[in-house]
Amino acid sequence: MTDHSTIIKLTAAEIAGKIASGELTAVEVTEAHLARIDAVDEKVHAFLHIDREGALAQARAVDAKRKAGEKLGPLAGVPLALKDIFTTKDMPTTVGSKILEGWVPPYDATLTRKLRAADVVILGKTNMDEFAMGSSTENSAYGPTGNPWDLTRIPGGSGGGSSAALASYEAPLAIGTDTGGSIRQPAAVTGTVGVKPTYGGVSRYGMVAFSSSLDQGGPCARTVLDAALLHEAIAGHDPLDSTSIDAPVPPVVEAARNGSVQGMRVGVVKQFRGEGYQAGVVQRFDESVELLKSLGADIVELDCPSFDLALSAYYLIAPSECSSNLARFDAMRYGLRVGDDGTKSAEDVTALTREAGFGDEVKRRIILGTYALSSGYYDAYYGSAQKVRTLITQDFEKAFEQVDVIVSPTTPTTAFPIGERADDPMAMYLADLCTIPTNLAGNSAMSLPCGLAPEDGLPVGLQIIAPAMKDDRLYKVGSAVEAAFVEKWGHPLLEEAPSL
Repeated sequence: MTDHSTIIKLTAAEIAGKIASGELTAVEVTEAHLARIDAVDEKVHAFLHIDREGALAQARAVDAKRKAGEKLGPLAGVPLALKDIFTTKDMPTTVGSKILEGWVPPYDATLTRKLRAADVVILGKTNMDEFAMGSSTENSAYGPTGNPWDLTRIPGGSGGGSSAALASYEAPLAIGTDTGGSIRQPAAVTGTVGVKPTYGGVSRYGMVAFSSSLDQGGPCARTVLDAALLHEAIAGHDPLDSTSIDAPVPPVVEAARNGSVQGMRVGVVKQFRGEGYQAGVVQRFDESVELLKSLGADIVELDCPSFDLALSAYYLIAPSECSSNLARFDAMRYGLRVGDDGTKSAEDVTALTREAGFGDEVKRRIILGTYALSSGYYDAYYGSAQKVRTLITQDFEKAFEQVDVIVSPTTPTTAFPIGERADDPMAMYLADLCTIPTNLAGNSAMSLPCGLAPEDGLPVGLQIIAPAMKDDRLYKVGSAVEAAFVEKWGHPLLEEAPSL
């Protein structure tokens, strides 16, 4: 039997290979990660729900298949942490909110079904900002998650539970969702890899909606290849999702295995730096650009003036869509129900339930969105924001006529202390500066580690942006950069993370 501490340090690709060869059993791998969760998650708080019996049952099924001589898929038996925004018929789906506390859905999300079909072992559901609204995982109704590099700091948001599970070796794979950066930001501040696929590239059926024209599920991992393997498993057309793209999945795994930037044109946008950017983040980004040059890339300076308006447009579009989507939480159909004592009207029960069930940030965004959509204000606010969105999309189109990919810092700063921005929503929203334009345009993007900031020793993320349905370019560039970093420093950055 292989030692648990050895198993949890393996990549997803290595785990799958060892299970397929019989060197490890899926049960051994699952038990190792469950033991790790038992050892550290009380401090990290990455998980909201652990499905111990379900995970072991899935692992036993994989071992039975292997024993019977069945061909196993590329991720068979590999454990995964699932963001608690995807419906699971055998586990609660709370979306980090009291309004859905204890709710067990009657069906699986398409992404959940695809994971099960790929024989991925789902360990449980991870903590998140309530309804995915936040940049720090401090808005969870169930308490914040800690960053394994420094438990007093945030692990990013809204998918901080998934990124923290990876960085603390509680799982080799995780799933996140990205509405304004909630896969890429957590990856950046925890030294992991996160990918926002092209909008419509991964089904949203069964993903609890925040902002329907922006939300996108995607893979989270510790290496670029692992992210590609997970991307391939969850992507593809879904007739149950009207926004799903009916086209072949880009060859992401092949790209990850053949990383190169030789002869590629890499764009650097002047709007993605300046005031508010931490010195160490800018330093590591500049070094990354030099690294890309040394690997054979041509660097092209880009001017995308509408990107300066992206934050304002996003914080009108996203709240407007959230105010519409969250209207379904009315105490009549599912979830929490408060004040139903026979003396109150349906409206009173709905109001009392929402007051008790929604947190401050969710209420703030619902009020903002309802105001922006109200009569007399629609054209001035929501309508204008959609026009800015068109300008941003056009800026990207012009940029991608000149370059193959765009690079930037993922976040302006490293992980900030828990509570530091709790009373300043605007400071919190500024964490989204680099990530939001991609969501507004629907392009694909990745964050991967590019070193540690000298002033605080915390991870810095490099963002790579590619055109829609060219997700394979992310992996081609990402794997080349990752290989160069590993060669330069001799080990993956994550091995420097403080021991829990």
